[in-house]
Amino acid sequence: MNVDQYLASLGKGVVVLGSQWGDEGKGKLVDVIAKNYKVIARATGGANAGHTIVVDGVKHVFHLMPSGILYPENKCIIGNGCVIHIQTLFDEIKKLNETGINVEGRLFVSERAHVVFDFHKDIDGWQEESKGDKKVGTTKRGIGPCYTDKMSRIGIRIADMGIESVLRSKLEILAERNKRCFDIEIDVDALVAEYTSLFDALRPYVTDTRQMLWDLIESGEKVLYEGANGSFLDVDHGTYPFVTSSSPTIGGIITGTGCNASGLTNVIAIVKAYTTRVGAGPFPTELLDDLGDHIREQGHEFGSTTGRPRRCGWFDAVILKAGIKLNGFTEINLTKLDVLQGLDTIKIANKYVLDGAEIKYLPMQEDDFDRVEVEYVEMPGFEEDITSARSFEELPQAAQSYVLKIEELLGVPVRSIGVGPGRDQMIFR
Repeated sequence: MNVDQYLASLGKGVVVLGSQWGDEGKGKLVDVIAKNYKVIARATGGANAGHTIVVDGVKHVFHLMPSGILYPENKCIIGNGCVIHIQTLFDEIKKLNETGINVEGRLFVSERAHVVFDFHKDIDGWQEESKGDKKVGTTKRGIGPCYTDKMSRIGIRIADMGIESVLRSKLEILAERNKRCFDIEIDVDALVAEYTSLFDALRPYVTDTRQMLWDLIESGEKVLYEGANGSFLDVDHGTYPFVTSSSPTIGGIITGTGCNASGLTNVIAIVKAYTTRVGAGPFPTELLDDLGDHIREQGHEFGSTTGRPRRCGWFDAVILKAGIKLNGFTEINLTKLDVLQGLDTIKIANKYVLDGAEIKYLPMQEDDFDRVEVEYVEMPGFEEDITSARSFEELPQAAQSYVLKIEELLGVPVRSIGVGPGRDQMIFR
């Protein structure tokens, strides 16, 4: 199957979600699918996310911008569930302009999305440091404190920036709260002047993105929904407290855009061929040895947002099975299979054992994760360079067997396989 045949097989509402702990390579498949989907909507998170796409040897790194922006006809939407650091957004727009990509008339920002201020970053850093050896591993981009303000019903939304009296009154409340709680001084007059000016520049992009999406869907337009982070960083369903502050699962797609579930036809799990995690938190299959270091170097596993080295380990089918139940995945995009080439043996975690008994759920407590024993399926590795393979049959037998075993264990078809960083380095089945 070639890429056009694959795209033709997809329905009108496609969701792309990270299925592990983020950094699975969502941006690449979004970029591929965006060729046939003129509307791309992002639902949750902020500049803590990082999507990397390589096109014609040029690397594009996005933190807020939907990945589909690289196609000149596409409409890209940053939904109401996102939190936006305005200066970061403008920086991404500037970088795109420098590469000849114009976003005017194509980028739309929800008037309901919340604003990340620099003082949110200060609070983020202070809170992380105060946790001592229990640090979560936050990116310190201010995401959590911004969502805290949102849930406390004192947050500032994009539309508020356009009304000086509203902006001032809300900043005064935040200034008083932050002075008392964090001993952080906020210059309200300076922020009102700065953000009123920023809104003037942002105004052409701001709209009611819910109504926009509803209208586009009713007109028959196909929509690609782009997830951020990963399923097990979900604030409700992830490895709490080592999670993000939003819902990067299927529920977040619905609440973060205002679109209902009836229009979702395909839910694609982005699954790395091994497992990685940035920051602290449970990681039962982590490799704390030279092999883990080797995978990190081969896969260039360093955070696109923070630059931190990612923790690396074997593929974990246990958490993927939970992710399938949680999100209703209809297919899998297996990324970075090429990173495993050269290994003598490849392992897949297929069972968790806690206190001598198999468990078919993710432990609730961190201490339980520490006591989990992992049972593996061992498979032969492959030596061949697979980066030029463009069909499943071109893969070495051991690589084919690995993919088929993952498919068997998860019960969901692996329909696309990444064999390199480039846009064209993808196999479709």
